[in-house]
Amino acid sequence: MKGKVYLVGAGPGDPELLTLKATRLLKSADVVLHDELVGAEILRLAPAHAQIYNVGKRCRNVHTSQEEINAFMVALARSGQQVVRLKGGDPSIFGRLGEELAALREGGIEFEVVPGISAGLAAASVAQTSLTHRGISHAVAFVTGHRASASDVTNWNALAASGATLVIYMPGREYGEVASKLIAAGTDGDTPCAIVSRATTTAERVFRTVVSRLGEAPQLSAPSLLIVGKVLQPEEFIAQPDIRTTIGRLESDSTVSVPAES
Repeated sequence: MKGKVYLVGAGPGDPELLTLKATRLLKSADVVLHDELVGAEILRLAPAHAQIYNVGKRCRNVHTSQEEINAFMVALARSGQQVVRLKGGDPSIFGRLGEELAALREGGIEFEVVPGISAGLAAASVAQTSLTHRGISHAVAFVTGHRASASDVTNWNALAASGATLVIYMPGREYGEVASKLIAAGTDGDTPCAIVSRATTTAERVFRTVVSRLGEAPQLSAPSLLIVGKVLQPEEFIAQPDIRTTIGRLESDSTVSVPAES
């Protein structure tokens, strides 16, 4: 008898943000295959008999290929196990869900996708901002920044022209490169942005600045996201767009001060 694979979103980190369904499936799993960013508090929900495997790409510098993960899921399900493939955030956003679904379909394995709260939405809540605002931003674009290099295929020009709020996953540590891409594409250098680190965890941090000064931002701990858009302006400034937001504010236990340009 074949088992079943559940591709489950673990949310951004706070165990209380797991869905009820995700919690139920974890508590009844035979095997849990989790990404590196899934925390211990969430993994403790699995039963004592469950086999738990870290298949994260950064696990102690040991590379677990996507092909190995795919084959492992299929083999476990064929042996009759109930498998929870646990992914940080939501499985459908930069989580290689498509590749895993293709492997399960090819292997004739029954599966179900269980959504979770995406890290991008969590970052917005931590930054205490709306990703859309009537009259300010009519759309949101989720993009990945880890390919911000010569081989980058992202259409930055189209994104800048759209006026959408940008939520950039995996921006890396070269914030200046991302800023250069945005400015070259036509984004105003005074556009507010925020780096959100470890959203919804006890170590969460937010650093606010503007695009032109993004290269001066401190190196916050991964995982982090970058939000870019006028929605980040304080409410009292939205009606007065000529007033600049405070630059260089780090919301944490300590304060990093970066003076505004004159």
